[in-house]
Amino acid sequence: MAASAYPLLAIVLGALAGAGLFLFIVAVRGVPARPGRPRSKSLDERLREVWSVRGLVALLLGALTLLVTRWLVAGVGVAVLCYAWRGIGGAAGERRAMDRLDALATWTESLRDTIAGAVGLEQGIPSSLRIAGPSLRAPLERLVDRLHTRVPLGEALRRFADDIDDPSADLIIAALIINASLRGPGLRDLLSSLAAAVREELDMRRKVSAERKSTRRSVQIVIAVSVGLAIVLAVLDHGFLTPYDSVLGQVVLAAVAGIYAGGILWLRRLATFETPERLLATVPVASPARTEVAR
Repeated sequence: MAASAYPLLAIVLGALAGAGLFLFIVAVRGVPARPGRPRSKSLDERLREVWSVRGLVALLLGALTLLVTRWLVAGVGVAVLCYAWRGIGGAAGERRAMDRLDALATWTESLRDTIAGAVGLEQGIPSSLRIAGPSLRAPLERLVDRLHTRVPLGEALRRFADDIDDPSADLIIAALIINASLRGPGLRDLLSSLAAAVREELDMRRKVSAERKSTRRSVQIVIAVSVGLAIVLAVLDHGFLTPYDSVLGQVVLAAVAGIYAGGILWLRRLATFETPERLLATVPVASPARTEVAR
């Protein structure tokens, strides 16, 4: 074995030993359950996202970077950066959340107007499907299908809340569940108040997002200049970056890329709205064996 490979072997063995110790501590102490955790995407949804136009462009740019620089870490890093470029700073997540709030307020107002004509919830909910936004159409279609298969209205609405997975939607759906069991008056006025509250929250988020836009743009410029400068140096003056050609140099470059990735993730976390816990969240029940391990 070459002498230059010993430092890399020591780093890998140290990382494996640390990871093993961490997993041992987690196995002994256990991991507490997280109620209200967002529903994870399925494997098919993730594959469709990767094999999209954006994913193919990212793979092409990563392969081009690998061909020019002959650095595996640079190729992988550029591909990941290009694929996640729209999500830097959390702007894409904020837009999806605001679109969902807008669709939720519109659907609530439509349902209010529908039941104003002495129509029950069982008839008003299918009628509101016509004006549902794209972010609510799939959960609402599943709700209508459950109603058509004679699922009780209260249970169908709870499943509808789990499909949307949004605290603001829980308030509206909770009002519908109560009205479905009590059949009392005042639902139209309550839906009007809840729709107005959702509209106010949407306006607040739009103002905050507009103020953060310049900061996100500055971050994107800094990242683009840093990565572009490194690639230009690797092409025009490769001798200056020759130390990165070795295996140990690639490890150092991976550490630098990891620092950049950590900074981007930290920025996304700072830009994320702190949403309250869901009112209708389903709390997972821990198994007895897992409880004993946690103790």
